[in-house]
Amino acid sequence: MANTYTQIHIQTVFSVQDRYCIIKKSWKDELYKYITGIIQNHGHKVLAINGMPDHIHVFFGQRPTQTLSDLMQDVKGDSSKWINQKGFVKTRFSWQVGYGAFSYSKSQVESVIQYIRNQEIHHRNKTFIEEYLDFLDKFEVDYDERYIFKSVDYNEEDNLT
Repeated sequence: MANTYTQIHIQTVFSVQDRYCIIKKSWKDELYKYITGIIQNHGHKVLAINGMPDHIHVFFGQRPTQTLSDLMQDVKGDSSKWINQKGFVKTRFSWQVGYGAFSYSKSQVESVIQYIRNQEIHHRNKTFIEEYLDFLDKFEVDYDERYIFKSVDYNEEDNLT
């Protein structure tokens, strides 16, 4: 067969190191554009990106030209370096080791996009840990509770700038 045809939709979820709530509203859109650029430069298509002060969701169509782990290493590594170069945080920024990745069918694409766009509303009623455990349970992913992110308190007022 001369060509490869795929339809792969992946949602990734990853957290700031130690779940610190340091992604500020004043620069989060710039961060999302930067991450979108990384993914697009690898030939994939970002469908939605959004998050909270301590974590991000990215939903994209993945080409089979690159492994998910290589893409995530580039996304997290390059964006960490960029955040540090921009001086957005007072300390050294890094993402927590690991990520969640969940696949979806074409019929689920629009609902996943809406879910990601509504993160702020969604997290009024559910913590990140509750959300993440729900994903793991829904997708029947085995996990060790010792490696699930610890809970943090965050103050919405601290994130307005």
